Parts: sequence; C-alpha cells; structure tokens
Amino acid sequence: MIVEAKTVQRAPLLVGITGGLGCGKSSVSSIFAEMGCAVFEADKVAKELQLEDPEIVAGIKKLFGDEVYFLDKAGELALDRRHIARKVFVDSSLLGQLNELIHPKVFKAFQRAVQKASRSGVKILVKEAAILLESGGDKGLDMVVVVVADLDKRVDRAMKKGMGTREEIMHRIRSQWPQTKLVERADFVIENNGSLKELERAVHELYHKIMSQAELS
Repeated sequence: MIVEAKTVQRAPLLVGITGGLGCGKSSVSSIFAEMGCAVFEADKVAKELQLEDPEIVAGIKKLFGDEVYFLDKAGELALDRRHIARKVFVDSSLLGQLNELIHPKVFKAFQRAVQKASRSGVKILVKEAAILLESGGDKGLDMVVVVVADLDKRVDRAMKKGMGTREEIMHRIRSQWPQTKLVERADFVIENNGSLKELERAVHELYHKIMSQAELS
C-alpha cells in the first residue's frame, strides 16, 4: 500500500538587513528581492499601521497631538511626519515611546510573513528595518546584514529624498546607534559608498555566500 506523504514545510532562512539613515539598506533589500528572496519591509508596515490601526492612531495622537493627522487631497488619512520629527527633535524620549507603541505589532506582522513564506517554499525571507537591532527586531533571525556608508553620502542621499534639512537629518542620524555599534552585532557588512553596480555585485556575492553556508543552493 502506498500512502501519500505530507508535504514538508521548510522554514525559510531569516536574514535581517539594517543600517543607519541614508546607508542604502532598501537598495540592498531590493536586490535580494530581484534574486527571488521574499522581503518584509518593517518600516513600511509600521507606516501602514500608523494609519490603519486604531490603537496606534490613538496612541500617536496622545503623544503628538490630534493635529499630527490630517486629510490629504484625496480625502485619505495622512500623518504629518515632519511634525513628529520636530517634536522628537525637542524631546527625544517621544521616539522611544512611539517605538514601544508600534514595534510589538510589527513583530506580529513579521511572524505572519514567516508563516506565509514557509507555506510558499521561500528559501530566504529578508527583514529590512531601520532600527532592527535597537528594537530587538533581530530576535529569531538566522543572521544580520549591516549596510554602512560614509556620513557625507548618507546625508546627501537623505536630503535628495526630501527627508528634511541637513540639521534634521543629522539629528536623526545621531539619535540612531553609531555604525561601529551596528557592525559589532553584524554577521555580514556591506559597504555602500560606490555605484549601484558595485552594490549589486556585493549583494550577489553575499547572496551566494549565504546560500552556500545554509546549503540552500
């Protein structure tokens, strides 16, 4: 008698990608995605929760005032992130309170992403987050990749994206862990001071190294 065996679900390798403001971690994640990896964008999920989760919306209003939310031209709820940045600039403790409000729900969303990746047979699931290590978001990950870049390049990239004035960007960078501390916690480090082609080569090399070490190829 032949009995059909159940399909074995293999958990994906969980790879964290982080780095300070302007380092290019999103570019690294995009390259991983092009190579067939699933990507969980923790910061994007956090932004969605800030607009869609009633508990988080109420908490943000309590921290920053009702005026932090407004209706955009399409009549959709929007968040004045520059208002938050200015408040945090004056009182840095507000940032910690905001993270405590949001990160537990982001972690739950990531757990759902892991389950989905397991069911679909994905080999590598990338978790991209700006403060992955600071928030404890590396818990349960198999490895962490830290993206680093020179300070002047980071500031220039952030300014070109309209992320604030030079002073505001420098304040945000200083509020994050220094790169040296991130590197101490990293399994792999990618230096992103060159061209996109150079970054692509570095990520491809890292991808194959990860696949080889995990025997996933």
